[in-house]
Amino acid sequence: MRIELERRSRQSSLFAIVSPLLALALTVFFGGIMFALLGKDPVSALFSFFIEPLLEVWSLHELAVKAAPLILIGVGLSVCYRSNNWNIGAEGQFIVGAIVGSILPITFYEWSSPLLLPMMIVMGAIGGAAYGAIPALLKTRFNTNEILTSLMLVYIAQLFLDWLTRGIWKDPAGYNFPQSRSFVSEAVLPEILSSGRAHLGIIFALIAAVAVWFMMRYTLKGFQVVVLGQSERAGRFAGFSSRKMVWFSMMFSGALAGLAGISEVSGSIGHLQPTISPGYGFTAIIVAFLGRLNPLGIIASGFVLALTYLGGEGAQLSIGVSDKVTRVFQGLLLFFVLSCDTLILYKVRIVFDRARNAATKGA
Repeated sequence: MRIELERRSRQSSLFAIVSPLLALALTVFFGGIMFALLGKDPVSALFSFFIEPLLEVWSLHELAVKAAPLILIGVGLSVCYRSNNWNIGAEGQFIVGAIVGSILPITFYEWSSPLLLPMMIVMGAIGGAAYGAIPALLKTRFNTNEILTSLMLVYIAQLFLDWLTRGIWKDPAGYNFPQSRSFVSEAVLPEILSSGRAHLGIIFALIAAVAVWFMMRYTLKGFQVVVLGQSERAGRFAGFSSRKMVWFSMMFSGALAGLAGISEVSGSIGHLQPTISPGYGFTAIIVAFLGRLNPLGIIASGFVLALTYLGGEGAQLSIGVSDKVTRVFQGLLLFFVLSCDTLILYKVRIVFDRARNAATKGA
């Protein structure tokens, strides 16, 4: 007996729409089982994880703060993945964008100007794009696997940030804590409302999602992304360059990740420190697939994954579970999203190899 996946002759459009909701429901169901195994009441634990963070105004602001980088990075990754280029290193591009965007407020820490914040944002996006160009160069020049190169570059970025904040960029008046000087007020993203910490980063994310949706739906560049992603050979017949698409998709996703990085540092933290991300670059992969690689869907999925971060922090205090619970929920969600997507394209078939069994018995 063996299990095979047989490609479906027709795909269910209804199941394609329902699939993310089914994946989310399965995640909640198995999450409840996990809480029961941990000795917690599943209903109250799930309430603390998914509902309680939505009941306070300040929690909604925190939800927007955590959703902003996830949406920005996820939108950039959706362009990569739809073009069949697999950028797994958005976490590194996020970090490099934060580093490059922080050069001015750290190096020229006494400089205050209305131009400071716009220059930081532009430099952050350029830094992320430049870091995304490295795996693009290696793929187009040496035919290396962009999954491996982009992933390995993450650890270089993390160690470089650690070296900076413990070394040449460490605040001399910071009592030996590994962090940079605090940004001046002109270098901080302003808050949207006075009732919480939500800043302009969420506005950047929503604008980017709508702009990329428009690009993918109504422009030639979006058509190129779709065609080359579905069939590189068909794209070549149409006169599209797969090499140029590698550069475009990797640098575009890197730019949005870099923008997310400098927005996070400028809007939420106010300085550089050894750890500036709880793993937004990796979680954004789940965001992209849960949103069906559609920028508008990524807005919704970004808030869902942000809720797992916020709910995980609250659950640590309210019911006393580990912070690893957040990772478990995110892993379950990715597993069920990919499983449901597989079942859209394939059906499971159990094959009983009777002839082989008979031959084995006869021997």
